Amino acid sequence: MGNKIMGINEHGHRGSSACRSRRQMLQTCSTGFGAVALAGLMGERADSATGELPSGAALKTTHHAARAKHVIFCFMSGGVSHVDSFDPKPRLQRDHGQPMPVKVERTMFNNNGNIMASPFEFTPSGKSGIPVSSMFPHVAKVVDELVVIRSMTSALSEHAQANFFMHTGFPIMGYPSAGAWAAYGLGTENRDLPGYVVLQSGTAVPPHGGVSLFSNGFLPAQHQGSILKADQREAIRNIRPRDSRVTQSRRLEFVRQFDQPFLEETSADAQVDAAIRNYETAFRMQSVVPELCDISGETEQTHKLYGLDSNDAEKAAYARQCLLARRLVERGVRFIELSCLTKNIGAGGAANPWDQHGALKQGHGAMALQVDQPIAALIQDLRDRGLLDETLIVWAGEFGRTPFSQGSDGRDHNPYGFSVWLAGGGVKGGTIYGATDELGYYAIENKCTVYDLWATVLHQLGVDHEELTYRYSGRDFRLTDVHGHVLRDILA
Repeated sequence: MGNKIMGINEHGHRGSSACRSRRQMLQTCSTGFGAVALAGLMGERADSATGELPSGAALKTTHHAARAKHVIFCFMSGGVSHVDSFDPKPRLQRDHGQPMPVKVERTMFNNNGNIMASPFEFTPSGKSGIPVSSMFPHVAKVVDELVVIRSMTSALSEHAQANFFMHTGFPIMGYPSAGAWAAYGLGTENRDLPGYVVLQSGTAVPPHGGVSLFSNGFLPAQHQGSILKADQREAIRNIRPRDSRVTQSRRLEFVRQFDQPFLEETSADAQVDAAIRNYETAFRMQSVVPELCDISGETEQTHKLYGLDSNDAEKAAYARQCLLARRLVERGVRFIELSCLTKNIGAGGAANPWDQHGALKQGHGAMALQVDQPIAALIQDLRDRGLLDETLIVWAGEFGRTPFSQGSDGRDHNPYGFSVWLAGGGVKGGTIYGATDELGYYAIENKCTVYDLWATVLHQLGVDHEELTYRYSGRDFRLTDVHGHVLRDILA
């Protein structure tokens, strides 16, 4: 491993003394500020022909030809039941109420009952005939764009640890999120927006683990997830300036006079440089974020497509996130994460709304109503605009749920085999990969790990997951730790 491509260590030092900082270039080039202004107007797009990446990316070029430029992570916090969504099990219907015929592993609450049939019907959908639960009638219409992975596994069965594991590859805080890794390696195509954006709306709150799930960890601070409140007047606090841009520009230039000497004194320390970059990005975001979040210019047809006109408040709020995700893709943001909202009917807590330890039919039904139409609309809208091929959508929770009941009508956590799906971004739509056993308890065919998932996502972004590393505390770290294989069978 090692920073073979980047040549960057934990202090931010470049491998060659000939490399100069951005500010040094601005100081020595008479037309530097004009060039920066031009870049601000036109954006800093990657050169698709050469694979060259925007300035600020750790990689200068992708390791191989990228199939995707952007990732949208639809995180279903709380743990969606795979046997009620994308992995039907006829045996559960046949043996409903019977004891489990195999050993039952310890669960979160150990209040385990007997085999529990799904309260939802499955229908073969699309040309591919992939079975989709009645929870997702809209997603069923775009199922031919999906690769359904039925053999995902996790090493953890507790929410916070499993959330960290799904986001970072490690079960504890302090490590960079997948979004931070993508932004670090590939940068953002729009210098006025962060490379990693987390969308929230309505009652959405961070999953268990908190904002550390979106952390940059030990990577430079500009790569942490920036939270945008999609339906607030100020999507980011104080984003609307109180002073004129001229006044702000003068103040920023005044601060630069102190920043530059300090940066040089610290030998271009990566964290100091990141703090300076964050100030500059925040200044530019003041003009672009309000415009980004203003969806009044979208057509009535688009509003209806996503469900923004829904009487269900949570559905309308999630629909706004999905629409803003498309707008962020159009503006060159690298990694976008969406947040589920809590529901009051049979749902889990605010941080884990898919967590139905009881009243599964009501809770899962309410949560599916929230996300089904907006996500299907996002896929359709991206496809219609020619953006789906370059945008990889990842739909996943932190684990699945047991095939047996908890209490009378809930399910406990199951990390041993569950379903996630991917769409767009060069994956082989209309296919199923892997399988669980006839009860839906364990993955038994093409077993997948979180490391495999992120290795595959990075591969589609043109990145070798073993080569995107960062030296910290004497070790070369990566998103996939020392594991992971690209799931090549699901790639088109």
